[in-house]
Amino acid sequence: MSHSSPLVSLTWTDHVTGRRGHLVIDRLVRGVCSGGLRMRPGCSLAEVAGLARGMTAKEALHYDPEGRYVPLGGAKGGIDCDPRDPEAYGVLVRYLRAMRPYIEHMWTTGEDLGLRQDVIDRAAAEAGLVSTVQAVYPLLDDEATARRRLADAFAADVDGIGLGELVGGCGVAESVLTALERAGTPREGTRVSVQGLGTMGGATARFLSRAGLRIVAVADVRGTIAHPGGLDVEALLAARDSFGTVDRSALRPGDLELPGDAWLSADAEVLVPAAVSYAVDAANQKAIRARWIAEAANMPVVPEAEELLRARGVTVLPDVVVNSGTNAWWWWTLFGDIGADADEAFARTRRSMRPLVDRMLTRAESDGTTPRAAVQAIVADLLPRIAERFGPYAR
Repeated sequence: MSHSSPLVSLTWTDHVTGRRGHLVIDRLVRGVCSGGLRMRPGCSLAEVAGLARGMTAKEALHYDPEGRYVPLGGAKGGIDCDPRDPEAYGVLVRYLRAMRPYIEHMWTTGEDLGLRQDVIDRAAAEAGLVSTVQAVYPLLDDEATARRRLADAFAADVDGIGLGELVGGCGVAESVLTALERAGTPREGTRVSVQGLGTMGGATARFLSRAGLRIVAVADVRGTIAHPGGLDVEALLAARDSFGTVDRSALRPGDLELPGDAWLSADAEVLVPAAVSYAVDAANQKAIRARWIAEAANMPVVPEAEELLRARGVTVLPDVVVNSGTNAWWWWTLFGDIGADADEAFARTRRSMRPLVDRMLTRAESDGTTPRAAVQAIVADLLPRIAERFGPYAR
């Protein structure tokens, strides 16, 4: 996959607080790009650029020439601010107001680390926007029907969790299950440690638990909760606040409260970093005992750590594939490839994720390389096909 300069790379400074925000548009397809908006202290232009490149790949990977959904280009937004800061919402509104021309005409965005969709939607309305995905409306056959279908999908709820949260976790779980099956490892009793119990981590924990795996540790901002025999995942999910922090009064006797980094060294076969970027580095990777790491978060394993892990037999299933389900579901629903139905969403996610993960792991084996390098090769094959079909914007 080419790492040529992005089409647009900009930094905005808030005139009220002095805080900074960034937007990187890596690529356009039919004049439009896609990528979420994150808010976290320390968010940098380089981080946003890396995420934008990843979005170009995520879009391409789910390209189906027979589908209504056409992959878009990749982009990403980021704001250097703690989402819990009292000033955060005002900063968000002013950022969206500043980015309004891009959002109206080329950049479709949504929730990412530190920002929930309902908060973005409220801020977007204050900033004078119709929607954070309005740039894609001209590509739709019937805009009103498509918007209603997506709204209905977001309103759907499965056992207390919104469908919009669950689809991403379904994709992560399918990635893990595919890797286990290829290795001949049974689901039952396979132990999992999850960092982050927010949107992606919580949904992943539910799907893996219901598939028969044992969730032995979960970490949130207050520390790690662990139980070697398996945690009561549904009880923990029900006890979360909107930031994914678990109310400790919901813990059972025997549940352990450990330091925040204890998830990393848990006695588990699978690690799922589902919280922050750069969570696994060259130093702390030494503590990992797992066989697989499924990157539910964006860029949680730094490249140097990934090389060291590979040298000792740990397979990193890369974010660009593992967490791509949410993005694909958005567009499958909006473009009309699926309806606003949970069973349909999960079935389509499984049908798309399993062969994708299988193809990635098969190519990694045949090329003698990492899954990440394999998926980059797959994307490099796909991008010219998309550009050939959709014209000069798809550079």
